Amino acid sequence: MNPSKVIREKVVKLTDLPNIGVSMAKDLRFIGINTPDDIQGKDPFELYKALIVKSGKRQDPCVLDVFMSITDFMNGGEPKVWWDYTQERKKRYLTGNKS
Repeated sequence: MNPSKVIREKVVKLTDLPNIGVSMAKDLRFIGINTPDDIQGKDPFELYKALIVKSGKRQDPCVLDVFMSITDFMNGGEPKVWWDYTQERKKRYLTGNKS
């Protein structure tokens, strides 16, 4: 869903999350994430790696940005567009610093 339309109190299905459409919701279910609550406390990089391993395919780094956006949101952050996380992803994951 477009982050500007997300209402935290109405998030009940995966497509209610910021930046999640039908295709990304399918990818999340593929790795065992079936509800927004399943995302709480998850590490976005671990979700990204799980998708790579389970699919056997390289994933676009922007998928990691999306995972960062939804984990941040489910941990209390504001809904933001996925590209707001690109710089943070590059800083955190290209340097090997996952903290």
